[in-house]
Amino acid sequence: MAVVADEDHEQQVKQPEKKKPESEDDRRRKKIVPGSLMKAVVRPGGGESKPAEGNQVIYHCTVRTLDGVTVESTRSDFGGKGTPIRHVIGKSKIILGLLEGIPTMLKGEVAMFKMKPEMHYGEKDCPVAAPDNFPKDTELHFEIELIEFSKVKVITDDLGVLKKVIEEGQSWETPREPYEVKAWISAKSGDGKVILSRTKDEPYFFTFGKPEVPKGLELAIATMPRGEKAVIYVKSQYYTESTLMPVVEGVDEVHFEVELVHFIQVRDVLGDGRLIKRRIRDGRGEFPMDCPLQDSLLRVHYKGLLLNEEKTVFYDTRIDNNGQPLEFSSGEGLVPQGFEMSVRLMLPGEVSLVTCPPDYAYDKFERPANVPEGAYVQWEIELLDFNTPKDWTGFSFREIMDDVEKMKGTGNRLFKEEKFELAKAKYEKVLREFNHVHPQDDDEGKEFANTRNLLHLNVAACLLKLGEHKKSIETCNKVLDANPVHVKALYRRGMAYMASGDYEEARADFNKMMSIDKSSEASAKAALLKLKKEEQEVERRVRKQFKGLFDKRPGEIAEVGTNDVQDDEATSENVEKDDLDNLDDQEERTRQTTAPPPPPGILSQLRKLFASVGLNRCNIL
Repeated sequence: MAVVADEDHEQQVKQPEKKKPESEDDRRRKKIVPGSLMKAVVRPGGGESKPAEGNQVIYHCTVRTLDGVTVESTRSDFGGKGTPIRHVIGKSKIILGLLEGIPTMLKGEVAMFKMKPEMHYGEKDCPVAAPDNFPKDTELHFEIELIEFSKVKVITDDLGVLKKVIEEGQSWETPREPYEVKAWISAKSGDGKVILSRTKDEPYFFTFGKPEVPKGLELAIATMPRGEKAVIYVKSQYYTESTLMPVVEGVDEVHFEVELVHFIQVRDVLGDGRLIKRRIRDGRGEFPMDCPLQDSLLRVHYKGLLLNEEKTVFYDTRIDNNGQPLEFSSGEGLVPQGFEMSVRLMLPGEVSLVTCPPDYAYDKFERPANVPEGAYVQWEIELLDFNTPKDWTGFSFREIMDDVEKMKGTGNRLFKEEKFELAKAKYEKVLREFNHVHPQDDDEGKEFANTRNLLHLNVAACLLKLGEHKKSIETCNKVLDANPVHVKALYRRGMAYMASGDYEEARADFNKMMSIDKSSEASAKAALLKLKKEEQEVERRVRKQFKGLFDKRPGEIAEVGTNDVQDDEATSENVEKDDLDNLDDQEERTRQTTAPPPPPGILSQLRKLFASVGLNRCNIL
């Protein structure tokens, strides 16, 4: 067997590599015939390397007739603007003769290319439009001086912004909106005239997302890490008005020399501008790899302030906690949501200033006595360090299950506190880790399967509370697919069906419960009673909505009734049996937090109404 495997491997190694798809430039090169493009070196270049695909080439070009008459030139000596041409090999549209000829040149070389019409603008389907009055049907000389070539990063697909790295940066993190940036910046026009001199005293400070630098420059700086030095080539369409510099008329492109000195990470955590985290001291490590993104034990110092004129300090760990830091486990709802979301994005040693709206601060959390309801707050947070819990590698089965009970207990506490998203996350984390647990005997396998089923049902309970009825049903099905007579799964799915208005499916699940386990009769009958009340309430609403629709004589028009929101409020109990599977497998009563279940669709409502008034027996004449 081993020999066969080796032979198979050898065959795999010998398989030819997939050929690179033929490009449009490759197809154009096939049209070149001997004698249509000739090259003579006027001045040798230096070095050994030559331009390759993806390189930016910068060159002067003068076109002459065979008898020496200048047709056009980039050089000011021959009537041009003095600005050399920039192209990216393999990206830019370029005449066929230069596409083939420039990659043969060395830096600094001057060469004369004699081209027949099909090698310049006379090429059939040439991708470059000929200049006005250009003799495209004539054999011509193209004198090319290759000034330089280098690797570049293409910032925009239209090649309007390119970046050439002069000196690599120190890390990989790059700025983005709304980061605050410090950079040394100078600028020249394409012909070398100075437009903006580098400031001597301080680097230029600007905020991403504001019109404080030209659009093209900002796009390129967004690819730069700290310490990087680069030349950024910006064409006129990206050279926009900014506070850095005015737009200079008649300049087709600007070359910026940039050194990115520093940037301050500013994150719009929610994406709506309400929860803003601003880093005021860098931490240790690389963002985000070294952040406590996973649930961890965290140690922080923080100071909380009200956003009033006095900037009232309502808590300071260094004063109010005897100088001791706050220790808490993330993912357990122990601190306000905005606080935890921000700390998860911090590096050890980092200090950040967090501005938080009330719904992510203390309106949904135990509020300090000196923080008024509805208050925006600001936290100055220092993340000292954190410890990520060890995975279960090397744990015995019993150690794993003991750890699961602790995590499940935390999830149950969060559920009772009505923090259903956090509770669901705890249960789902255990279920993900269960993918790597392998019981060794039947007893372990039974305990493992039972625990996994209970975790799925707890997830379903959270989804039900969150109003995600379809997902709750799908989660229950994971248990019922493995065990179709799992009573608790039937009950939970029946409750989800009822909440979504699928009453027949709910009734079937509750009846099946009683047929499987007589001890579940009380719970099933209570659920069926609630189901009946829900159906009656829906029928009452539909009758009211269509009141008088069938009381008119033939030919008369009946008006459909409108809902009275106050009269239609649900009158059901404020609490329900939730049967959350927790420690000791006890059923817990939790406060009803979901909205009254939506009624079924209009067709379903009409069907029930018509049946109730006997119209289902009518024939169409």
